[in-house]
Amino acid sequence: MLLAELRRVAPGDAVAKIIVTRGPATRGYAPRAGSRGTRVVAAFAAPDYPPQHARDGIRARRCALTLSEQPRLAGAKTLNRLENVLARAEWDDAAISEGLLGDAGGHVVEGTMSNLFIVHGGVVATPALARCGVIGAQRERARELLGGAGYECVERDIRWAELEVADEAFLTNSLIGIWPIAALGDRRWGAWPIARQLQQLVARDDARA
Repeated sequence: MLLAELRRVAPGDAVAKIIVTRGPATRGYAPRAGSRGTRVVAAFAAPDYPPQHARDGIRARRCALTLSEQPRLAGAKTLNRLENVLARAEWDDAAISEGLLGDAGGHVVEGTMSNLFIVHGGVVATPALARCGVIGAQRERARELLGGAGYECVERDIRWAELEVADEAFLTNSLIGIWPIAALGDRRWGAWPIARQLQQLVARDDARA
């Protein structure tokens, strides 16, 4: 049924968005007895991101906003994206393509619209998202593809200082693909061998779909 709905709203190339709610209810927070969930399926034109973001890397910034922690919601992509909205409002410099968010414990967690990976000594790591953050579909795909290519890819807490000394860093998202980070504050990166290989792995995987 879902596949049929997707084909109906997006007969061609498009970005599909699926929203699942607990169903109709009156005012208040208590669930309505016997209510059935509602599924909303919509389609939008794909965003036109500059190709040089994937080719040359992007400039990122550290956001001032600190993510709140709620383990029961951690990992899930809910409709409450107010923290991301506030963080994205922190800058209007067109040269900055993404902002990175951290928690109160001094760990980097994710981007406003992306997941983060760092590489140190050939080992790939991505922030653990047991307390806050969103487990993106492209993040999980990247982990699977990197593992299949023989890379160790660990999920753990990552401090901001580790990001600054990483051999390379890159962002993932289902719409942006893989964006290497070229600059974060005063830190600069100019080569991203693992990010480049991951871009190729994703392209090959897309071609098989």
